[in-house]
Amino acid sequence: MWRYPAIAFIVLLLAGGIYLVWQGNGQGAGSPAQAAAAAAPAAAPATPLTAPPQATELSKEERRFNRYDHDRNGDVSIEEYLASRRKAFAKLDADGDGRLNFDEWAVKTKTKFASADADRSGILTPAEFATTKVLRKASKPIPCVPETD
Repeated sequence: MWRYPAIAFIVLLLAGGIYLVWQGNGQGAGSPAQAAAAAAPAAAPATPLTAPPQATELSKEERRFNRYDHDRNGDVSIEEYLASRRKAFAKLDADGDGRLNFDEWAVKTKTKFASADADRSGILTPAEFATTKVLRKASKPIPCVPETD
């Protein structure tokens, strides 16, 4: 029978807590400490704040466009667009016959598998497979250069 008064007491505590949180979120007058802090003048910062330098770097798409526009005429021709693909194809075409067979196409994957297979069993264990994870390059940090007057 003691449970019912205990439950009622807990409900009242929760309701009181909710009310206090609601009052603290700007709905009520606030505490005396908050009123005193608002009335006190703000202290001047020790160092003057300056605006951050404006970014002058080209957008990613502009940089990507400039990588393809080899002759810098403001247009990308089909030859310029395919140049990077031709270079990649030439790297894969080991015998230089202008055709890729499966072994030439999969050489990077086979090399990666062979280097991960430490015990040379032809099977990757979970620990060996974890070494094949693709490592992404970290993005370049944007240097923060203070403005000079």
